[in-house]
Amino acid sequence: MSTTALRTLRLIRRIRPWGGETTDLLIGPDGRIERLGDIPADGIDPAQVIDGRGLLALPGLVNAHAHVDKSWWGMPWETYGGEGSTDGRIRHERERRDALGIPGVRPTAAVLAEMVKHGTTAIRSHVDVDLGVGLRGIEAVREAASAYDGALDVQIVAFPQDGVLRRPGVLDLLRQAARAGAEHIGGLDPAGIDRDPVGQIDAILGLAAEEGVGVDIHLHDPAELGAFQFELIADRTVALGLQGRVTIAHGFALAQLPDGPRLDLIARLGEAGVSMTTVAPIRLPQLPVAELDAAGVPLGFGTDGIRDLWSPYGTGDTLGIGWQFARASSLVRDEDLTRVVRGLTSEGAWSVGRTAAEHDLVVGGRADVVLLDAENPMDALVRTPPREVVVAGGRALVG
Repeated sequence: MSTTALRTLRLIRRIRPWGGETTDLLIGPDGRIERLGDIPADGIDPAQVIDGRGLLALPGLVNAHAHVDKSWWGMPWETYGGEGSTDGRIRHERERRDALGIPGVRPTAAVLAEMVKHGTTAIRSHVDVDLGVGLRGIEAVREAASAYDGALDVQIVAFPQDGVLRRPGVLDLLRQAARAGAEHIGGLDPAGIDRDPVGQIDAILGLAAEEGVGVDIHLHDPAELGAFQFELIADRTVALGLQGRVTIAHGFALAQLPDGPRLDLIARLGEAGVSMTTVAPIRLPQLPVAELDAAGVPLGFGTDGIRDLWSPYGTGDTLGIGWQFARASSLVRDEDLTRVVRGLTSEGAWSVGRTAAEHDLVVGGRADVVLLDAENPMDALVRTPPREVVVAGGRALVG
């Protein structure tokens, strides 16, 4: 796929970072923020200058849980079929994906473009690795992402959507993916899918420790069954020295436990250095962000699948997921709404290997900047206005 010609920027004028005072932002040749303040444009090529017109500026949105290899965005409408269970969705996807050309470069490029349009500049995407596609999905995602020439950061989780232990040969594929550069390897419902929670968790985390990659496990299993697997993951994380490199995605069980067991389990995750991501499921209780914060458990937000064979829903707007989470969590105070916006931006950057300071509107931070017509971060969250300008690594992706 050909590389997109991206405009390199040197100066963004008249913006309000995080809703503060109007300022200018100077971008260095390394694509990082060099200076904030009143900056004359003398000597700067006008083509490298954007007038921010007093718009609200936020750091680029971070999509911490996506499936960019699965979408049929831009194709004719696909009627929902198959069974509604997790295993049923897996079977239906395996039956239909080849006919849709999934995974493929073109559909992946289409969904990446939607994410960029909505202000996303960094993505952690699960990409199916199974006996049917091998590593082909990873190759397609990398080719589609290469069109942005490094401005859009797409990190890959090699994801065994069809199971691990129940499909002999998948573990070897995950090892191949790790050795080919995948930043993380995944897992899926060790009890509910493989019916061997100890076996899958030991295999996945052991492989990650051997290959020096991270782990990101989908865990849908509910209540006490899910909590049991949380405990196993925390224990193996510590035993293998993987603190700070293991993520549990979804983790519905955590929000379904009574107060005492839930707080104990969250404390255990904090001690083990395990992080979490959520896609803000509508019909389920939301993860308790304040309790996670208190225990030092990082939380990221993601779009999950977007218009795929699992569900026709999804727009690619990570800010919209934050809106959904805040609304479903009954968050109304300024500090809580701002916390969600920070989790969508700087404080979600852990999911792509950056510190909060490296992904913020500060000197030395990566020049990932989104401009919106909003009064402040709270207003941006509750209205989700269009993203008027999107800059990544100092290059204009939108506007």
